[in-house]
Amino acid sequence: MNTVKTAEEYQAIKQEKKAIFVFSAEWCPDCRFIEPFLPEIEQQFSDYEFYYIDRDQLLDVCTNENIFGIPSFVAYDRGKELGRFVSKDRKTKEEIEQFIQGLQ
Repeated sequence: MNTVKTAEEYQAIKQEKKAIFVFSAEWCPDCRFIEPFLPEIEQQFSDYEFYYIDRDQLLDVCTNENIFGIPSFVAYDRGKELGRFVSKDRKTKEEIEQFIQGLQ
């Protein structure tokens, strides 16, 4: 999973690619919970490119996207928002897969 380092990079990816952004933070225990199965989800849904956004590094992006809980997922296809799975709750592998399946 690639890491988005700037707000400008985020805007470019969001406009140009079919992408799922994973909003997270190093200190977040629920974010660490999903880490082991994220590579499998990336392989399963290979028609999307997955990008990691560190909430603490890109707080302005999180604020603009109304991401107030992590881990959260937002999907875009060349500028069009396809859906979001945004909450402060822990997410299971099955819930994340259902979210992505619902996008297609």
